[in-house]
Amino acid sequence: MVKSCWNPSAEGDSGGRVDGLLWCKDLGQHMYGEFSMAVIQANSMLEDQSQIESGPLSSTTSGPYGTFFGVYDGHGGTEASRYVNDNLFSNLKSFASEHQEISADVLRKAFSTTEENFLSLVRKQWHVKPHMASVGSCCLIGIICNGLLYIANAGDSRVVLGRSGRGTKQAKAMQLSVEHNASIDTVREELRSLHPNDPHIVVKKHRVWRVKGLIQISRSIGDAYLKKAEFNKEPLLPKFRLPEPFQKPILSAEPSVLVHKLHPDDQFLIFASDGLWEHISNQEAVKIVQTSPRNVSFQR
Repeated sequence: MVKSCWNPSAEGDSGGRVDGLLWCKDLGQHMYGEFSMAVIQANSMLEDQSQIESGPLSSTTSGPYGTFFGVYDGHGGTEASRYVNDNLFSNLKSFASEHQEISADVLRKAFSTTEENFLSLVRKQWHVKPHMASVGSCCLIGIICNGLLYIANAGDSRVVLGRSGRGTKQAKAMQLSVEHNASIDTVREELRSLHPNDPHIVVKKHRVWRVKGLIQISRSIGDAYLKKAEFNKEPLLPKFRLPEPFQKPILSAEPSVLVHKLHPDDQFLIFASDGLWEHISNQEAVKIVQTSPRNVSFQR
């Protein structure tokens, strides 16, 4: 049984290796099989975090056991993704202990508590670090427990399942997560229905759909300036301040949750931020994993 956390942004992490802007762990063990991890730093500052925990999913010995996966795609800075990486799993364990199980409700409570506590931190540091109000993170987690796969997603990261194809050697790609990006018609429709009196809730800017012309995602952890009107003022930088006041949160931290019963034909899972899915399709990603040697990382 493994109980560890691998953090690809940690320099000198003994669980992985560094090659320039690439961090990777070629192959590791968890309760239900093997995993590999990789991250490539695309910006001047690495804003993303990722995490694998395998073993107890609660703080009590009688609680559930399983494997936890997390991908936290930060934007505007590192603070939100690092906070999620440090706190979401422990919050989930607390609720799993309270309920003595993993469930969709436990996942939602873990997201809500992580969000509330981060916004409280932003409020405490408002006059010293006002930029904290403009940092956020997409948040995708998965849990394998008792033959079930639980997925919770806020943002536009994605998890894809590779399943054995009937009558063919090629695995079939099945997307399990729901994304929240303004480029998707249903996301724009949802935003307009939630804000019927705001004609500028989604705006096409530089050929990209954005919420209030500022951000592409409709759900995240953080981004307090689009959730709490108290931060829509100085000392927040002018480029983040909205010209008109708002009464209700523009963004949400509520995750989309899916519970999937694992099937004997389910072979592997790919968790990745949108940086991967902007370049390759679900099926192409599944093909890479299926045809790559076992000792080579799948790079996300």
